[in-house]
Amino acid sequence: MTKDYSSFGPAYRNFMVSEGVYVPEPIADFSGDNPFTRMAPIRGKNKDIAFDETYTYLDKSLKFKILHALVYLVAWTVAFPLNRIRFGLKIEGREKIRQNRKLFAGGVMTVCNHVHRWDMLCVLQAMRFRTAWIPMYAQPFNGKDGFIMKYIGGIAIPEDYGGLRKFNEAMDELHSRKRWIHIFPESCSWKYYAPLRPFKTGAFNMAYRYALPIVPMIITFRPRTGWRKLFGKGEPLLTIHVGDPIVPDLKAARRDEAARMRDLAHKTMLDMAGIVSNPWPSHID
Repeated sequence: MTKDYSSFGPAYRNFMVSEGVYVPEPIADFSGDNPFTRMAPIRGKNKDIAFDETYTYLDKSLKFKILHALVYLVAWTVAFPLNRIRFGLKIEGREKIRQNRKLFAGGVMTVCNHVHRWDMLCVLQAMRFRTAWIPMYAQPFNGKDGFIMKYIGGIAIPEDYGGLRKFNEAMDELHSRKRWIHIFPESCSWKYYAPLRPFKTGAFNMAYRYALPIVPMIITFRPRTGWRKLFGKGEPLLTIHVGDPIVPDLKAARRDEAARMRDLAHKTMLDMAGIVSNPWPSHID
């Protein structure tokens, strides 16, 4: 049996899930027309950083190395357990990371839906004690979250063509170091939104360029139960699902292969989430 959630509004049109899949009620008026509407405000915007060819996209300073290590130490020792306690995080399919260790030796790209303030923590917990580098919208680096965004491994996406060359050089170097890269292909966060939005193709072009296997992940929700009702009122519990890796076929044309990987990742994530009918296609041209 399936349940239809079209009554939740235009952004849930024709949205149906398998029996037993929990869908939280909307906490915002999500757009039914533009899936790339930015919902999260920039907190405490007080900087004026120029994201151009003068910006340091990959900081190699000693200060960065120390703070980067400290941020991950706090994440692993404090934030990871807190995520388990506060949001009851469950991880399904993490053995696929271990089973494909050799495949991932040259680096990997993970992708996930963008639905929670701590969703990057969920991805890192699924990866288990690995670091990741994350291309992100540039403007939030101007706000209060800029510090944690930078030192968790955020790479600002430049706003002009002058900065794009420097950004690409930074990504080239990260790939040469065989680092893990994470991208949210929905591009912006819609908090606790259960449907899967269309994907930007850029992530999959990058995976083809660097010959990176893609690991699709998706966060789903569970009702808050038991002692966890004592805090986090109105917030669902979280499960992150890890899918089988998608390996790029470098014999195929880049455009065709990027589209194939994008569509397969989208479908894999729909299946893992138990989504039977989705309001959005895999992409919007």
